[in-house]
Amino acid sequence: MGGFGLIGRTLAHSFSPAIHAMVGGYDYRLYPLEPEVLADFVAHTTLDGFNVTIPYKQAVLPLCRELSARAAAVGSVNTMLRLPGGGFRGENTDYDGFSALLGADAGRLRGQQTLVLGSGGSAQTVCAVLSDRGIPYTVISRTGADNYQTLHRHGDTALVVNTTPVGMYPHNGESPVDLSLFPECRLVLDLIYNPAKTALLLQAERLGIPARSGLLMLCAQGVRAGELFLGRRLPPTLVADMAARISRQTMNIVLIGMPGCGKSTTARYLSALTGRPMADTDTLVAEAAGMSIPALFERYGEAHFRALETDVLRRVSKESGQIIATGGGVVTVPENRDLIHQNSLCIFLERDKEQLAVADRPLSARVGIDRLYEARLPLYRAWSDAAYRNDHSQTTAEQIRKDLQL
Repeated sequence: MGGFGLIGRTLAHSFSPAIHAMVGGYDYRLYPLEPEVLADFVAHTTLDGFNVTIPYKQAVLPLCRELSARAAAVGSVNTMLRLPGGGFRGENTDYDGFSALLGADAGRLRGQQTLVLGSGGSAQTVCAVLSDRGIPYTVISRTGADNYQTLHRHGDTALVVNTTPVGMYPHNGESPVDLSLFPECRLVLDLIYNPAKTALLLQAERLGIPARSGLLMLCAQGVRAGELFLGRRLPPTLVADMAARISRQTMNIVLIGMPGCGKSTTARYLSALTGRPMADTDTLVAEAAGMSIPALFERYGEAHFRALETDVLRRVSKESGQIIATGGGVVTVPENRDLIHQNSLCIFLERDKEQLAVADRPLSARVGIDRLYEARLPLYRAWSDAAYRNDHSQTTAEQIRKDLQL
């Protein structure tokens, strides 16, 4: 059979097939495994090699016929290569990946205190890189002297690295720590790459702390694994190009703006132009409620509608690669900001007040366009990553597609 792949327990979130497709030159598939079949898989697979992810990076150690010096030193394997005489050699390309993610900050953080959240295989690799660069660290685990109940002891932390799966898709919105405990923090690195911005990274953003997801690490370790699979070096620019391409492919485009500004129509054009699925939160709320938006407002009021809207947004915004049209008042609920920004580029569609439709729009009719516009305009501007004047939805959609290279 031959070929290559990825083993792990839960792989639905994985971007690895996309990465190895960009490397090219070999077949690459996902192999979700339960713990009880791990040893049997390694013993009987016909794959030429495979990557290893959570929770098997340490479990495969005794299943390797030999280990590279780095894998042996780190105590963690994430890449396995078939040996000529049978069996597998365990390698650690996560070391290359985290080195790329840390980047130039390694020099600036030399001698500075670091908290490594988690104690699994990824944590061991992170600790090896930090040690080699003269960055002292403390590992935080659920048990032991340094745990999540003793975080107050580490107020001098300059770098926080999350190696746990807390906050990873589909459990978006969860965070392993509260960053306000670390007033000296200068950088946050989260090895999670789906969602693009975990709750931890979103808090860092609010606090003004530079932060990066694990996408660059994933790409860098994947490229190094690809080099081992192919037996040759790959272009040095491939990692950055790959990360940018995956980011464009997986980010949602969320449209916000006043009721009647053309969000749904623009979203339909964008969906048709890009082949991306479209979600309209107003439509989904009406479906969930079993009645129209005006009827929902009349029977249950705005608060009930907003709660349903947030529930719908929470569900759709955790997915990737969509076009999402939102209701005009989505910005009035602070919780919705993180839901939108965890996985999306947020675009504000602007249209003159005189051109805004008010039919079947309860708040526009009751409160008035002028008052709504005045109250919401600062929120639209604060929440958006880009703004487009939307006099003609098809033209606007074409411009967004061109600008964002969708």
